[in-house]
Amino acid sequence: MSSQPVVPPSLPFGFLAQLWPYLSRYRGILIGAILALVLTAGLTLLMGQGVRLVIDQGLLASSLEALNKTLGLMMVLVVAMAIGTFTRFYLVTWLGEKVSADLRADVFAQLVRLHPSYFEENQSGDIMSRLTTDTTLLQSIIGSSLSFALRNMLTVTGGLIMLVVTNLKLSAVVLLGVPAVLVPVILMGRQLRVLSRRSQDSVADVGTYAGEIIRQIKTVQSYGRENFERQAFQVEVDEALAVARQRIRQRSFLMAVVILLAFTAIAAMIWVGGYDVMTGQMTGGELAAFVFYAVMVAFGVAGVSEVYGEVQRAAGATERLMELLAEPSLITDPDQAVTTNLTHSEAMRLDNVSFSYPSRPDKPALDQVSLSVQRGETIALVGPSGAGKSTLFELLLRFYDPQQGQVRVQGQDVRELALDDLRHQFGLVPQQPVLFSQNVWHNIRYGRPDASDDDVIAAAKAAHAYDFIMALPDGFDSHLGENGVRLSGGQKQRLVIARAILKNPAILLLDEATSALDAESEHQVRQALSVLMRDRTTVIIAHRLATVLEADRILVLDQGRIQAVGRHAELLQSSPLYRRLADLQFADGQLSSSLS
Repeated sequence: MSSQPVVPPSLPFGFLAQLWPYLSRYRGILIGAILALVLTAGLTLLMGQGVRLVIDQGLLASSLEALNKTLGLMMVLVVAMAIGTFTRFYLVTWLGEKVSADLRADVFAQLVRLHPSYFEENQSGDIMSRLTTDTTLLQSIIGSSLSFALRNMLTVTGGLIMLVVTNLKLSAVVLLGVPAVLVPVILMGRQLRVLSRRSQDSVADVGTYAGEIIRQIKTVQSYGRENFERQAFQVEVDEALAVARQRIRQRSFLMAVVILLAFTAIAAMIWVGGYDVMTGQMTGGELAAFVFYAVMVAFGVAGVSEVYGEVQRAAGATERLMELLAEPSLITDPDQAVTTNLTHSEAMRLDNVSFSYPSRPDKPALDQVSLSVQRGETIALVGPSGAGKSTLFELLLRFYDPQQGQVRVQGQDVRELALDDLRHQFGLVPQQPVLFSQNVWHNIRYGRPDASDDDVIAAAKAAHAYDFIMALPDGFDSHLGENGVRLSGGQKQRLVIARAILKNPAILLLDEATSALDAESEHQVRQALSVLMRDRTTVIIAHRLATVLEADRILVLDQGRIQAVGRHAELLQSSPLYRRLADLQFADGQLSSSLS
């Protein structure tokens, strides 16, 4: 997806330039809305001339016929205004809905393509706030406030022209007040925009805090920290409220200043115009028309100042969204992708690979690692926490690129493969099972969206998940709650294994896939996995050494380096680290005898 440049708008409505790629998709709706806007503004201005005719030709001339004609004409204008208003409101509101939907879709598409480290460095609440709150705000602004502001700007402009046409002398009195109104709008509007951005950021912080506590509610309650979290959340809310109060105070003061100055100018104009009527220099109808236009200008200016704060909030929201859309992904498809060679003798290969996470650049997660895995081979990775086992998985899946060295899959450098093609080769079963809140069908079929119901059922049976699925209230149609909260740990793991079985990948990545299962389920799933692993390349992260006995090779990792390679019996003799890990897990160090 092409990113949009982030250019801070310099004009009050400058953010529309950033939104133009989205607005321009609906030129027909936009043109229709603008025409309806101009029409209603023009008809409003004509009402002033109708007032003049009613007074001068009807009331002051005591002509009932003229009065009827002028009032009839005004009614025609009123009906036309009603039709134009309906058209304008409908088109502008629909335009706001469409632009908001497109923005939300583009932001989400950008999010799912961004590199994983972006989500490590940015709070999820802030990201969700941009996806939901900011796009909803723009929907409201474009569909309502912006239309109101533009209509008032047209009314003010047209009203000023009609003031000059009606009476030049009185127009000078009114125009003297225009700079006095515009200066505070411009100066205070800049500060209001900064406060609007701060307010949106503080609301995002509130959402981030609340989301984290809700996700970890069992931990919060088990430690009896409800009151602490309630007070801590109140602090976050109060900080957001304090910023909002500053923004509201600034906006309220702006509106008060504008109304005071605008209607002071009108009062001065009425005094001068009243004097001219009394001295016969102008008619009562002209004064009434002039007062009509002056009041229209005053209310228009007041209306613009009232929504000016909303427009500034829209500018802040647009900046936040454009920043996200412009964020480059560090992991992208190559310009000219090559295809994988499924017959290559090597399923994967690492050549002198070194890698450090962006958040820990001085601490290598992998340090000059070289490894070759043949097609159909099963290897196991063992080692203490932080040895680099999971990092190896993340480089194979190209969640990150190494700072040094080369990672090859099916004979090709992973940076030369399309991401979809690369990741299609793998089936990942993580230690912590990941499920979606939708039903069982969706969760298993996530491994292969085009799979038939029979295929899904077969995968569930192979993973020994079918029986407990059928025991759920709605069977395969049962919704599982957030991250499968309605299932036990072992049940969730078996669904994830069923997903991998359904995908039928060339390479299996198992992160201690049976660690969450009870003894009986573990035995059943091991049987299913043994069938799945047959003639298939498999890499196992083993936290329990009992799971690695059948591996063709065991790699012992520590501090990002491969310390030893061999079979279980060999490593017991040759690797002190492997032997120490064994001693920690089995009493008296009798690993070989207890597992024989």
